[in-house]
Amino acid sequence: MFSWMKKLHRTLVHSSSNQQSESDQDIPDKKGEPLSKDIKVNFEKMQDIFANSSDAVIRRFEVGSDVKIGAFIVYIDGLVDREIVQLSLMKPLMVDINPTTVGCKFNKKNALTIIKERILSISEVNEINCLQDAVNAVLSGDTVLFLDGSSTALIAGSRGWEARSIEAPDTEVVVRGSREGFTETLRTNTALLRRRIKSPNLKFESMKIGRQTQTDVIIAYIKGIANDKIVEEVKRRLSRIDTDSILESGYIEEYIEDNPLSFLPTVGNSEKPDMVAAKMLEGRVAILTDGTPFVLTVPYLFVEAFQSSEDYYSRPYYASFLRTLRYIAFFISEFAPAAYIALTTFHQEMLPPTLLINMAASKEGTPFPAFIEAMIMNIIYEILKEAGVRLPRPVGQAVSIVGALVVGEAAVSAGLVGAPMVIVISVTAVSAFVVSSINDTTTIMRFFYMILAGSLGMFGIMIGAAGFLTHLAAMRSFGVPYLSPIAPISTQDMKDVFIRAPWWAMHTRPRVIGWKNLVRQKYNLIPEPNKDDDNK
Repeated sequence: MFSWMKKLHRTLVHSSSNQQSESDQDIPDKKGEPLSKDIKVNFEKMQDIFANSSDAVIRRFEVGSDVKIGAFIVYIDGLVDREIVQLSLMKPLMVDINPTTVGCKFNKKNALTIIKERILSISEVNEINCLQDAVNAVLSGDTVLFLDGSSTALIAGSRGWEARSIEAPDTEVVVRGSREGFTETLRTNTALLRRRIKSPNLKFESMKIGRQTQTDVIIAYIKGIANDKIVEEVKRRLSRIDTDSILESGYIEEYIEDNPLSFLPTVGNSEKPDMVAAKMLEGRVAILTDGTPFVLTVPYLFVEAFQSSEDYYSRPYYASFLRTLRYIAFFISEFAPAAYIALTTFHQEMLPPTLLINMAASKEGTPFPAFIEAMIMNIIYEILKEAGVRLPRPVGQAVSIVGALVVGEAAVSAGLVGAPMVIVISVTAVSAFVVSSINDTTTIMRFFYMILAGSLGMFGIMIGAAGFLTHLAAMRSFGVPYLSPIAPISTQDMKDVFIRAPWWAMHTRPRVIGWKNLVRQKYNLIPEPNKDDDNK
């Protein structure tokens, strides 16, 4: 069923490879050129690079009291903390350098070392000798100091732009659990993870992706728990990305997923630090992207779509009940319209006589068959949903509620659709939001099953479901079977699939992910009453 996707994939890869070979000569040299010892040369280069950039500040001055050494700094206004630049950088260099503070003779040969080790009161200072590194540091929000007579420049950490405060995420609302969500600032996100995993084994490896954007990307994992091969595979897939821009983690998701032409996601995402930390503690690798609150996690399994962070904070019995409801809602959102079309068009004998008579009476006078009715109502629902999302929140809610009620009631009153069809579409719409992480997949597959049901009835639905299951079983996410632990089955891991076992019963990590360090807690931690209480 998905053979045409593979052919299309090969065609797209072949054409893109030809275009890539033609445009390779246009890719600029990433290594850059070394800095010069002549400060005038470096100053002119930086002026040329940041020409016509009103937010770029290039400030020339002299360092030292007895021996005057030419210097200049470069930073981007709006990306730096001006107080750090003025009090921790400019003031020490222009005022505080004297024989008493230096403790030795100050000259061009030792100026860089003395400034770095004795003068600057900034916590993060690094040396660079490449022009491209200097430009990247300036564009990242740091301040770069150039000295006359030195081919090495200093990067002073001075980042301090305006950032959104930590808030509760709108996409993953919980009743019980953490209200903190990731922000668009990368260091804030790493701190949120570090607060939850206070271990030196938590590693953050950074890299830059995007020729124009130079977006900071961090690979986060727990050494000793995460599979080293998966970590290396993540690095390999990220390093091969060669594009102009990475503006959101969704860009990266499409570049590193295993099945790019599949409707199903093979890379997870979340806005909740506790959710990402829990997945990392199972052996997964997280990918944090600067400028977005959505953090990617790999490998991603199909069963994760039915899991919520609140499942692990509530009582296991109620959490298991809710998880069962999610599976039921998934099947309703996938198959309800298609099953209605098949039953009313091809298999009326499967319905109870009383129900069949009532449905026939409500459908009397409608001009369209069930398939056309279902397509019209689903398309109208998708339009209303998109309008409710894109419009301002007060207006969007009014459009969604009033639009659905008015359109549904008017369609039934005008005899365009039957009342049972409106009920089916309404239940389907509500059920789709129960498993919101794969809502886009269920929407596409719903139309696919409706077409099969309108053509072949229940037989068409069975063919589509068999093809879908075959596709699921064949998929991989970073080498891990997508349907695991269901297929291949792992009885030890089934305690967190259809139900959520008590925490004291889940003493091992998922075997397909955390097999390197399988045991996460002591065995047999089931609570027991104090035996001495019986003797009181």
